[in-house]
Amino acid sequence: MTATDRIALSSDHAAIQLRQAIAGHIAAQGWIAVDIGPTTPESTHYPKHGEAAARLVASGDCRFGIILCGTGQGIMMAANKVKGIRCGVSVDTFSARMIRQHNDANMLSIGVRVVGEGLALDIVDAFLTAQFEGGRHATRVGMIEALEG
Repeated sequence: MTATDRIALSSDHAAIQLRQAIAGHIAAQGWIAVDIGPTTPESTHYPKHGEAAARLVASGDCRFGIILCGTGQGIMMAANKVKGIRCGVSVDTFSARMIRQHNDANMLSIGVRVVGEGLALDIVDAFLTAQFEGGRHATRVGMIEALEG
């Protein structure tokens, strides 16, 4: 088992069921799902869950992170505060591919109240199979990294 095989998964209380479906889906493809919860439906705060997954990715413990909340927006904002994280919200497969190919995104955010399970799994597949294209995009990713200070 290496970090290149590991994907951090986290969500708020609203997205537990979809997160678990994604965990099973990626495990069936040979990835190791590092599901850090939550596990109970009590209301919880998405910033702490976005940060926790982002720290696993930023540390190198996991190659990618997939995070979920109602819209995908709030948890994404929290994750992006962690140095080294490039997380984008995707509601379609094109965007999921592009954030990997052009932005070298290392995290994906999905809104459980925005997309259904079937589309969410397709979005995950598009994200995980896309490859960073480098070239002019590497220059731009470097510019984004420079903003972190």
